[in-house]
Amino acid sequence: MTAPRVLLADDHAAIRAGLRMLLADAGIVVVGEAADGDAAVTNARALRPDVVLMDLRMPGTDGIAATRTITAEGLADVLVLTTFDLDEYVDGALAAGAAGFLLKSAEPAALVDAVRRVAAGDGVLAPEVTRRVLARLVARPPAVVVPAAAAVDRVAALTDRERDVLAALGRGLSNQGVAADLTISEATAKTHVSRVLAKLGVTSRVQAAIVARDAGLV
Repeated sequence: MTAPRVLLADDHAAIRAGLRMLLADAGIVVVGEAADGDAAVTNARALRPDVVLMDLRMPGTDGIAATRTITAEGLADVLVLTTFDLDEYVDGALAAGAAGFLLKSAEPAALVDAVRRVAAGDGVLAPEVTRRVLARLVARPPAVVVPAAAAVDRVAALTDRERDVLAALGRGLSNQGVAADLTISEATAKTHVSRVLAKLGVTSRVQAAIVARDAGLV
């Protein structure tokens, strides 16, 4: 498997240096760095990394705004890495299209694994925030790209197999889990997931899961 290509976006040079060393030791290629949101977008456009490891609180354009632009333009998947696990940051990042949300307190092995999983097309949530996010999705789905009424119309355009895939995403399954659930290869599952996201007009698995809930698939 090709090593993931990562862009580091954090306003602290020492943190970027530490992340670069950690990822390089794990065989992950760091293709560039950015000290603010504007630079993150510019470098993502130029370098086309697989994953942008994104801090949220940076000078100028913040990480949420940068994430929204990067995912909307299809430049890369975004894995948020932040000190803050406040609900407003979690919801904002996921609504902006982030594929994952991790805290800087995460163990090095967990961070490396998260980068690899996001690069492979999976979503990742820090254990500290997963239960809260799921509880809010059930009780009060956050406003995202597709409102509930439109969700039903978008889902109607999916094939039967794609609706099965969307339902699996709504249950929080990874690509591997989707493959096992539907008895298909992981590569086929990844292809189906990409098509589902494109047809729904969303940019992340989390947003697709919300659409699945809004449409009553889970």
